[in-house]
Amino acid sequence: MPTNSNKPKPLRIGFAGTPDFAAESLQALLQSKYQLVAVYTQPDRPAGRGRSLSMSPVKQLAEQHQVPVYQPQSLRDTDAIAELKALKLDLLIVVAYGLILPQEVLNIPSMGCWNVHASLLPRWRGAAPIQRAIQAGDQQTGVCIMQMDAGLDTGPVLHRISTAISANETGGSLHDRLAQLGSQALLETLSAADREKLAQAEIQPEQGISYAHKLSKADAQVDWHQPAEVIERSIRAFDPWPVAWAMLDAERIRIFSAQIIATTSDSTPGTILAISETGIRVACGVGQLEISCLQKAGGKKISAADYYNASRQSAGKQQVKL
Repeated sequence: MPTNSNKPKPLRIGFAGTPDFAAESLQALLQSKYQLVAVYTQPDRPAGRGRSLSMSPVKQLAEQHQVPVYQPQSLRDTDAIAELKALKLDLLIVVAYGLILPQEVLNIPSMGCWNVHASLLPRWRGAAPIQRAIQAGDQQTGVCIMQMDAGLDTGPVLHRISTAISANETGGSLHDRLAQLGSQALLETLSAADREKLAQAEIQPEQGISYAHKLSKADAQVDWHQPAEVIERSIRAFDPWPVAWAMLDAERIRIFSAQIIATTSDSTPGTILAISETGIRVACGVGQLEISCLQKAGGKKISAADYYNASRQSAGKQQVKL
């Protein structure tokens, strides 16, 4: 029986990613019809109290499925570039990899490199688009599949999916939703390319560009001079990391949830106005905030009621500054 010599060969796809967000897209690829020939992830890092080397979520998943894993320290290294060239990839999919891809690497796959990015580009280019969108009060976000170029998330967009940001959204809940949307958008883009139905890439406009700078623990310190609604958004954005924090009665606490009280106090921002079973009410630059879930240093998350019951015997707390 004659063979169909015109049947296209399956794409040779590589994947580069490191954290849980990337593992969601890798899982979708592993469960799809596409040929995944290699996975790139960052080198194992010390983690935990014992500081033993820990594999990234992407590496763990790749090894479970017997996909070859590569962990170069840098993709600027001559040997690493030669190794990548030897794979003869048609496409490299990049999701929160964490290493810079120089132009020489971007040029290696015949179809270039696609990036799964957790924002509606050009808004929130950069390292922390999920948290910055919540912090800024955006009502909508989404994911983009971007054809990578040498700039910071500046490449043309192949596909995008939008989603609303809910009023109680946290960095963790939005991360999980966008990870799923990212894997969906990736498979949809690959399917469109298969059927030669891929829309022409959309050049990012010059208007509306913003940058999501990398998060740090210093970013999470509460500034009580800000309006209550701004602080409340930051608390949600920084849950589960780096977690908003402040000083309470000379003790550092982490804050996981709080409610906005519209009434503005004449007290100095940071003054505790009341402590009750419903919360710890604090004066802000505009309005008040009632902390409802917190964590003392070395302790567990507790409710405001638990904190109140443990501290109501102490006097004078109404004058303590956060």
